[in-house]
Amino acid sequence: MSDPTARNRLDEEASPYLRQHADNPVHWQPWDDDALDAARDRDVPIFLSVGYSACHWCHVMEEESFEDDAVAEVLNDAFVPVKVDREERPDVDRVYQTACQLVNGSGGWPLSVWLTPDGRPFYVGTYFPRDGRDGMPGFLEICRNMAASWRDPDQRSDIEARADQWTDAVREELGAPDAGAASPDSPDGPTGTAGPDSPGTTHNGADADAALDGAVTAALRSADREHGGFGRGGPKFPQPARVGLLLEAAARSGRDEPLNVAVETLDAMASGGLYDHVGGGFHRYCTDADWTVPHFEKMLYDNAALAETYLDAYRLLDSPRYALAAQETLQFVNRELSHPDGGFYGTLDADSGDGEGSFYVWTPEAVRDAVDDDETAELVCDRFGVTDDGNFEGGTTVLTAQRSTADLADAYGLDESDVERRLLDARTALFDARATRDRPPRDEKVLAGWNGLMVSAFAAGATTLDPGLADRGADAVAFVREHLWDGDRLSRRFIDGDVAVDGYLEDYAFLGRGAFDLYQATGDVEHLAFAVDLARVVIDAFYDADDATIYSTADDAESLVARPEEPMDQSTPSSLGVATRLLLDLDLFAPDEGFAAAAEAALASHRATVSASPLEHVTLALADARRAAGPFELTLAADDLPDDWRDVLADRYLPGAVVAHRPETDGELDDWLDRLGLDDAPPIWKGRDARDGDPTAYACRNYTCSPPNHDLAEALAWTAEN
Repeated sequence: MSDPTARNRLDEEASPYLRQHADNPVHWQPWDDDALDAARDRDVPIFLSVGYSACHWCHVMEEESFEDDAVAEVLNDAFVPVKVDREERPDVDRVYQTACQLVNGSGGWPLSVWLTPDGRPFYVGTYFPRDGRDGMPGFLEICRNMAASWRDPDQRSDIEARADQWTDAVREELGAPDAGAASPDSPDGPTGTAGPDSPGTTHNGADADAALDGAVTAALRSADREHGGFGRGGPKFPQPARVGLLLEAAARSGRDEPLNVAVETLDAMASGGLYDHVGGGFHRYCTDADWTVPHFEKMLYDNAALAETYLDAYRLLDSPRYALAAQETLQFVNRELSHPDGGFYGTLDADSGDGEGSFYVWTPEAVRDAVDDDETAELVCDRFGVTDDGNFEGGTTVLTAQRSTADLADAYGLDESDVERRLLDARTALFDARATRDRPPRDEKVLAGWNGLMVSAFAAGATTLDPGLADRGADAVAFVREHLWDGDRLSRRFIDGDVAVDGYLEDYAFLGRGAFDLYQATGDVEHLAFAVDLARVVIDAFYDADDATIYSTADDAESLVARPEEPMDQSTPSSLGVATRLLLDLDLFAPDEGFAAAAEAALASHRATVSASPLEHVTLALADARRAAGPFELTLAADDLPDDWRDVLADRYLPGAVVAHRPETDGELDDWLDRLGLDDAPPIWKGRDARDGDPTAYACRNYTCSPPNHDLAEALAWTAEN
């Protein structure tokens, strides 16, 4: 049998990130059985490199090291070099990122890990320059030293011992939580055998507040009150889960401080360089403390979460600025990250033809060339801080909102409405001029989970901005169902007709959440039924009753050195947090599936961990607060929502509410029950039909409901008063 490591095999892969490395002199292998078997057969270590296509420093390391013949010679002779797209294999990334974080205190991409032939890590880092500089060891020197150490029996013994120690630490970090850590007064046992809440169960808003108190306190403590955001220096990440936490805490408590911190952060992100002031949408993060210079990649998941967060803030605060940021973000995604058949692509690269950020930055001359009128060009430069010196490389400027339209109107002796009109026209001119530049490459993977996140954002947009936005979310769900769902299980990735990788918990949880949110926005039972189907797989394949947790990988997935969970928020929300919240909500519709029992068991198992480090577990803390508060049910018996009801839903900030559409009559409801595979109507629908032949609303909290009401606003007011 020929040696698969005798050549670079990435030309056989569909991932754009892997194909970017297909011409390297390094004999890269995908993470597969052939590569792993070859490492054991040759008795050499594995060098594992994990990244993604939009990662700037991944490109830098490729240019410096992986295109270098001397580096390639060492990697090919002494290692099995394996390249992994972390967007396709989050399980591999999660395991070895954990090792990096445990050893170095931080992680990131590119992730560089040296493994024993059986996959145990013994040296780990992120970016390394080819040759040592600024206190960083050189990659070529590290590889040579690792190869020599592996060949030396005494040093190899030390490597094996370190690999055992690190693997044990990773397993302990990622393994099943200590079920005994659940608080003694939690509503379920550590094995998750308790059934769903009975109607006699009492929930308490104070309990929900207590579940969030630690996270809110930690978020306020970490807030940058000068520049907005969290942390005192750079880089600055958007952290939408933390902003959402503070918005919900402010709505619950009426406290000013959480709201002020949330507003400061939202304003800073929308005004600074994180936001694309010409084309809409948000970049990945900013490199500095004051949100000026971003890393220019644009990720689908960031734009999904931020669009939802700005819509929440708009409903809470009635700020049109926030609605506009969300609307332009959804427009950007629809325009630039859309598969023609309905799915959403994953990322836009940070780099384009002339280097990092060149597509997005401006000079005064470039503005004047794009905008015909000289005074309008000056307005643009003053508005967005475009100067001869610039704020980025080569005297270019990343646009940031520097002066208000009112200030510009005073300075130029114009009406503010005239300034606004001229700036709007100028943005169109800038957009058209920018379109002639070399565009950033696009990673055209369609990932099931990331599509679910964006479906949720379009569902929120449909409720808040325009009901027609639901159609775009529905197109994405239809695409995923056609290409990635076989009726029993999800695949994770589609690209150019190629389907690969079994779905992870995040795929089921994020997509299930998106489908459920789309049902809440539209009342289409097909979306609800799909969410329930996905949740059933979560229970069957990811939930472990003995360990009282929900793992990130299915029980029949590839066995790595540890079976990962994802209780922490990272670049995407905690899949465990999203899954538990989804299961709690869907239990209202399918109460005999064990959804609530699994969610409550997992939440109880992780409660001590969340309490110890709440800021890293915001999504999980919010799910536990939902459990503690109990459901807020808004049942709408209406074949078509009245316009005034749509206005109420668009204007109200209702965190945690479950909007349960149903047909007006029980006869029509029978068809829905058949579609869901239910024998009886669940309590959220039962007895809540339309009265007097008119659409009827029922608002219920803690198993106490408003009287049937033809006025949705009155039903909500009754709940608030009672």
